[in-house]
Amino acid sequence: MDADVVGASQREDVDVVVAAFERLSADAIAALRRIAADPGKPIVLMVDRIRESELPVAAECGVVALLPRAAVADAELPDAVRSAVAERPSNPVGALIRQAERFRRGFPDPPEPAAPALSERETEVLRLMADGLDTNAIAAELSYSERTVKNIIYAMTSRLKLRNRPHAVAYALRTGAI
Repeated sequence: MDADVVGASQREDVDVVVAAFERLSADAIAALRRIAADPGKPIVLMVDRIRESELPVAAECGVVALLPRAAVADAELPDAVRSAVAERPSNPVGALIRQAERFRRGFPDPPEPAAPALSERETEVLRLMADGLDTNAIAAELSYSERTVKNIIYAMTSRLKLRNRPHAVAYALRTGAI
């Protein structure tokens, strides 16, 4: 899908309308209602601030996506427009409420920190610890010395700042390492 910017006078040729306001004032709502009078044109709303009580009015006016005006980067706006064209939410108010929550937390959502990679040896030791084996049994299972198993556990828990063996197993389960 190509994106072209057109003025308000050429609105009949567009698939999506992008409206930008500081806040959802009475004038902004009136403008959105004028835009909504042209049925079938989803609206991507860019605002600096919005109250949750204003979301139903925005949805009623055809708003399908909500973006913070100040934080919109070059790639976000075309993505929001493409999303608005591709998928119309069945519950627009619910969709806007979810977007408003992200907006309040600091849109866009920060990426999840990547879990530090575990070596194959660490993963095997963690798997056996999760199965309830002690150091001696893990050493026998992997054909390592007890000292090697203890060193692996110590290095891993120190590097990942884990408190003890159960914490290490819980961490591995949460991150999907085992």
